Amino acid sequence: MTLIVAPVRFPLDHRSTATLETAMDLAEERDAELTVLHVNLYQNGRSVTRSQLKDAVEGQFGRIPNARYVVRTGFLVEESILDEVAAEEADAVVIGRQQASAWRRVLRRLTSNPDIDGYLRDHLECEVVTAESAR
Repeated sequence: MTLIVAPVRFPLDHRSTATLETAMDLAEERDAELTVLHVNLYQNGRSVTRSQLKDAVEGQFGRIPNARYVVRTGFLVEESILDEVAAEEADAVVIGRQQASAWRRVLRRLTSNPDIDGYLRDHLECEVVTAESAR
């Protein structure tokens, strides 16, 4: 079965909502499983639990078929997302426009090519879908 990963902020904001809406539409269209991912940053000292993430998402969208909720901890959001996408062998990752900009900055520091979609395709064989925020 196809797997889509949707990284979100917590608490959910308009960017997370746009990411989730895009990911849910894509999961329904492709009859895919959906992993809703949040990354707790070590340096923030704040920890969100899997239950809190699930409650927040389901409180806003209702129960999502074929969804699972994952919370990871790391220093860099982008690295943690890449780790999850690779570990789960995801077929697609849905990121917000602002997250795409952050990934471009990271890739620019690591390589001379800030092409996120190309980088992920080369390293993870993963499709990248960018969600547009309503705001």
